[in-house]
Amino acid sequence: MDHPSILVIDDEPNNFDVIESLLSKQPYELQYAYSGKEAIAFLDTFQPDLILLDVMMPDMDGIEVCKRIKTLPAWQATPIIMITALNAKEDLERCLNAGADDFISKPVNSMELRARVNSMLRIKSQYDSISSLVNLRNHTLSLLQNSLDELRGTISSSLPHELNTPLTGLAGTLDLLLTARSDMEEEEVHELLTMARQSSLRLKRLTERFLNYAQLELLSNKITAGIQQDESSVPSCCPTQTLIETSAALKASATSRMDDLSCDIEDKLVALNSTHLQWIIDELMDNALKFSSVGTPITVKSQVDHQFHLFICDQGRGMTPEQINQIEAFIQFERKTYEQQGIGLGLKIAQKVTELYGGKFLISSHYQKGTDVHITLPLAPSA
Repeated sequence: MDHPSILVIDDEPNNFDVIESLLSKQPYELQYAYSGKEAIAFLDTFQPDLILLDVMMPDMDGIEVCKRIKTLPAWQATPIIMITALNAKEDLERCLNAGADDFISKPVNSMELRARVNSMLRIKSQYDSISSLVNLRNHTLSLLQNSLDELRGTISSSLPHELNTPLTGLAGTLDLLLTARSDMEEEEVHELLTMARQSSLRLKRLTERFLNYAQLELLSNKITAGIQQDESSVPSCCPTQTLIETSAALKASATSRMDDLSCDIEDKLVALNSTHLQWIIDELMDNALKFSSVGTPITVKSQVDHQFHLFICDQGRGMTPEQINQIEAFIQFERKTYEQQGIGLGLKIAQKVTELYGGKFLISSHYQKGTDVHITLPLAPSA
């Protein structure tokens, strides 16, 4: 830890030796300037936490030096103790009016000097702590504002269209049922209700993805800014095998592709929230199922060394190197069919969660041949 820095400004070197002797038992870093001009010129070099300033100096007296230092924004908060042989109240008032924070009369008493130095350094330390908190607050607000601006921009350009598609399908289906229900066969009604349900589920999934992504952005920015998280956000130990294999099977079953799925997961504890691990599996399985054909294999497997390695591989259409480099929120690749529409958040959510816990997210893909996603997650301390 750095020791407090004290700058002594005095035209008499012997006075510096006296002060150095009086403060020798304290862990201070003492520096010396023989004039006010030298001190002001080299303030950025000295970087003092406290200034001891002699009043009676030639060319520029201590009161003028104090005034000039206090006009510099970077040094207005640095306490200045005037050392003076003047005892008249008017002279002491001049010192305080110049911006001095305290004063000591000559001859300097060792106990008084140490007490006043300790007091001023304590005040300076408290000021620095408050300033750091204010800067942290401002930095955090700036980060959050930038994230909100980014989300606002992407929402305004992409989200309305994405919401409109399932909403239009849902509204159209319901209108048709309301106006022509009496002329329909039961089979037609069932088909329209199925279409309405698919649109509503798609809208629900889209909303969930957006909210998840927004939550991850805010959490990431808080961590970047150094904000202390509450206990509910502290990573917990999450078992891998049951969660991953069950989640993958549910996704495959929902698309009638259980025969395509192969799972081989070691049962380990990883150091992340189970909800976030669930998001990773859901998003990566959705992509693997969406962009590969029925009858082609999807493999979910793990390896364990000092970390947990998760692999989800398919033999679908894959991505080009340019597309991999452009994985960002709201970017879509080769939007061709109804089933492939989506806001493009899946890979980004999985990547964001992985990196939030200090893991690595890697994609290896060959266009029209398949995609391998490799995620590295930290093991829990007891794993």
